Amino acid sequence: MNIKQIKNDILKIKTTTFGISIPELKKFAKQIAKDDYKDFLDNNKCETFELRLLHAFVLGFAKDDINTLLDYFEKFVPYVDDWAVNDSLCQSFKIARKYPEIVWKYLMKYKKSKKEFESRIVSVMLLSHYLKDEYIDRVLKVLDSLCTNDYYSQMGVAWALATAVAYYPEKCIEYMKSEDCHLDDITHRKTLQKIRESYRVSDKVKQYIKENMKRHVKR
Repeated sequence: MNIKQIKNDILKIKTTTFGISIPELKKFAKQIAKDDYKDFLDNNKCETFELRLLHAFVLGFAKDDINTLLDYFEKFVPYVDDWAVNDSLCQSFKIARKYPEIVWKYLMKYKKSKKEFESRIVSVMLLSHYLKDEYIDRVLKVLDSLCTNDYYSQMGVAWALATAVAYYPEKCIEYMKSEDCHLDDITHRKTLQKIRESYRVSDKVKQYIKENMKRHVKR
């Protein structure tokens, strides 16, 4: 499929609040993934928000060797500068569930990154694909170590931890109360807020957190 035709077709779609609707972008992405996803990814300049979102969805729908797809994933990372593109990329990259160790090893190259969205990519990938018995201990250690100097990296860790609490409440609460928890005060507070707002977390757990998990800020 010719990228110029894709762009022309996109411009014909009626816009929504954010431009082109997600369902429309996903339709294009599925078609591109079936036809010639490499041609699109190789030639897409990601000039607009919609084209970056489309790029993320195509990566998610594409079928190929995992290492080939990770190469394309890595090439796209520098263009991820928005929470919606970030989260769409991570949540749609479901091939990570088929090759968890390969993708885990790849993600760890960003574990010490101080860039806001590289850090968020790690946290959202972990919450999307690694909240499982065999990974939860490793997930908590990585989330604890991520750089959270910026808002979206803080919120990524908070969202991941709040989601983890829904599945592993005792383990996560034990971690957050322990000396092994190195979350900065803002990320800690945002995590508690996300837990309180979550429909997945039980009222019993929310009540316990409300009564026992408030951190006294020292700075």
